[in-house]
Amino acid sequence: MTKAVEPSHVTASEAVAPSHAAHDVPSPTELSPSSAHEVTPTHVAHDTLKAVTPARAAPDVQSPAEHASSDQGEASARDARREALRAAPTVMVSACLLGEACRYDGRSQRSERVLTALEGKAVIPICPEAAAGLGIPRPPVDLAGGTGVDVWAGRARALTRETREDRTAAFQDGAQQALEAARRFDVTVALLKEKSPSCGSQRVYETGVLRPGEGITTALLRADGRTVVSDEDL
Repeated sequence: MTKAVEPSHVTASEAVAPSHAAHDVPSPTELSPSSAHEVTPTHVAHDTLKAVTPARAAPDVQSPAEHASSDQGEASARDARREALRAAPTVMVSACLLGEACRYDGRSQRSERVLTALEGKAVIPICPEAAAGLGIPRPPVDLAGGTGVDVWAGRARALTRETREDRTAAFQDGAQQALEAARRFDVTVALLKEKSPSCGSQRVYETGVLRPGEGITTALLRADGRTVVSDEDL
């Protein structure tokens, strides 16, 4: 395990580039938590997630009234996530959204909307894939056979897009490190990057196709009772 990251307060003007001093985002090697909480992945992952995972089924055709009701339900859920984010004093955040160049392609995904939402809060940056030692840059990975919930239940895997190498264990390790950090710093809300095989909370790529679902880290955090907000919720 690498050393722990102490929460840092971030303002839109201070969280600029990784080379700046006082309130900079740590480098990816500093993003994983310490081993203060020794947690076996199968303890939370398999037992909890397997129990709550419904069987996959063909989508239903909705009537206009049902579709409107579904849209209202999604809007209500999004509002609840936003409110949880506003109320949280400490937030776990995908480091790429803060400007850290830790994406699979070696780039950042700095978001001004995210920085604004984090004004005055303590921030725990995390990149599960970098924390798991997958490197920067690294081959892109898609889920195969399902979503992050299905990965923990043993029904799906994380495979490199081109060579189909299995990266499931590394992705689960990064997710477990994120959960340990959330427990250590008493984080109840995470603001994570959408569409990521680790951090996606509404949509992820399964074998190259964008579909509804959540990533491997998000699934584990939610199974532990934590709220995950998408950067696209803002």
